Amino acid sequence: MTETADIRERVPVLIVGGGPSGLTSALLLARAGIDFLLLERRDFTTHFPRAHLLNVRTMEIFHDVGVADDIYARSPPEDRWHKVRWSTSLGGSRPGQRATIGEVPAWGGGPDTPRYAEASPRRFANLPQLRLDTLLWQRADRLAPGRVRPHQEVVDIDGAEDVVTVTVLDRDTGERYLVQADYVIAADGGRVCAQRLDVALRGPRAIHEITSLYVEADLRRYWDHETLLTYVIGPAGQGGPAATLQALGPDHWANESTEWVFGVHGVGRGTPEDEIIPRVRSVLGIDDLEMRINAVSHWAYEGVVAEQFRVGRVFLVGDSAHRHPPTGGLGLNTGVQDVFNLCWKLIAVLRGYAGDALLDTYEAERQPIATFNVEHSLLNAGKHAGVAAAIGLRADQSEEHGWREVDVWASDTPEGRQRRAASDAAIASNAEDFSQLNVEAGFSYERGAVIPDGTPAPPRPSESPIEFTPTARPGHHVPHVYLAAGDGWVSTVDLVAAEGFTLFVSAGDEQAWQEAAGSVAAESGCPLSVVSVDGYLADRDSTWAAVRGIGPGGVVLVRPDKHVGWRADPSPAAREGELRAAVWQLLHAGAAPADPAAPALLAGIERAADALRG
Repeated sequence: MTETADIRERVPVLIVGGGPSGLTSALLLARAGIDFLLLERRDFTTHFPRAHLLNVRTMEIFHDVGVADDIYARSPPEDRWHKVRWSTSLGGSRPGQRATIGEVPAWGGGPDTPRYAEASPRRFANLPQLRLDTLLWQRADRLAPGRVRPHQEVVDIDGAEDVVTVTVLDRDTGERYLVQADYVIAADGGRVCAQRLDVALRGPRAIHEITSLYVEADLRRYWDHETLLTYVIGPAGQGGPAATLQALGPDHWANESTEWVFGVHGVGRGTPEDEIIPRVRSVLGIDDLEMRINAVSHWAYEGVVAEQFRVGRVFLVGDSAHRHPPTGGLGLNTGVQDVFNLCWKLIAVLRGYAGDALLDTYEAERQPIATFNVEHSLLNAGKHAGVAAAIGLRADQSEEHGWREVDVWASDTPEGRQRRAASDAAIASNAEDFSQLNVEAGFSYERGAVIPDGTPAPPRPSESPIEFTPTARPGHHVPHVYLAAGDGWVSTVDLVAAEGFTLFVSAGDEQAWQEAAGSVAAESGCPLSVVSVDGYLADRDSTWAAVRGIGPGGVVLVRPDKHVGWRADPSPAAREGELRAAVWQLLHAGAAPADPAAPALLAGIERAADALRG
């Protein structure tokens, strides 16, 4: 630890890093009235678009902290972004150029709309991080003035048994000072905290080099009115995508977008701009494309997971704990969902009604989810090679040879028709990258602050990334069911209390459960809210009765992160005792032994990376 003058401040929670995970932590803690300090070494504007997809579980969190409406207002209109396509190029005069290889609906749009609507009261959103970060910061700064600070760089961290001390560099003044905290949320992307605490990140790095360009260009002649993302599968891709193009709006979308991200194969670090632009024009097949490059980013696919998500009083979240390829859009979403899991537990411990063992369940619950999401992202990234292979493209071809193969694919010949059938199948195999509802909404916690009831799980994301089955089984997200409330409707998701536990019960047993909850809350100090599903709230179409999985006299207890912690149907005489035991176990028992499947998941990441390398 570098010696500096004085300890400037002591806070319950210090957040290191002001990206989406760190800022969401700030919003959750501010909502609960927990004092915190967030330190970010830069400001709260992002100069490259970065992540953009916000899935329904993340939008539930953003709804809870009051930013969902602003995000939806800045996202594309619903009819301008729910499609992904694969093309051989955007321009050109050869027979195989300007051809659409295939397309799929994406991100809860088109035929997927009803399925996504059954999973959540929120819908998918699309907002590039260069706009999202500023929005989150502005909201956090309003809720907690002066507690979110730019240009403050954490350069060292020392975790003692009873306090964490960090050394901070004020980048405006050059001064160094100390801050102490009861707990630290490390949301710095692994830049300092994980390294100083000797946390190893396991998994492959530098799998595949990418150069991304943030540009301004006019593609109206080459784009349609509802596509957000296009993969260019041409000879320049050497057996994979030659380029990816993503519309960025900001004021108009799809073919009317003025800003874009181009990811281009074969542009290495240090390539001057006067060489990049001709390369992009060649790959796209548009020799006269006018474009202005706003920023260039060189990066590499990696698939790593931290060996520990908790080190004493420090918790790794987001990119500090796991790093994904962008395929499937799981990186930012997994990070935001990390802190939703962590913050309610920190709040319970800081309020004094939960034990330290509750904090151990953060790693137990989130590490398996992050590990699966990393592997799934890598597998998705590798599927584009199947599209190229179906067309006849290989890594060892010259570009001219490759274009001859594309011309064959486009031809009205038996070989051309056979290749097009193969490329159709390859496009279909990519669907779960863009229609992966069970990955996004169906993940569950099998060990941690959960009391299993022995019931079988519905298909897991590893078994079916697409097919989602709502269930109130412990560990799963509470099912989304619309209930009548006055003259309108309210989702069960939105009835979950922000702190403590929420008990969903039936009308006939409401009074008994209210009395039991009151007694247990008074003893434990943990707030317990009771919701009578078919009492003052009417269950439309009896959906809750179908998904709760227990008899009408039972209870479903839901945690603040909207995951079911316990469900049971005890006898009337046993209700209070069983509720008391369940609340104690959830708040104090900690995590079960490590998941024996974890090494296999990490091995899966390595296999997926090897396949992606080819």
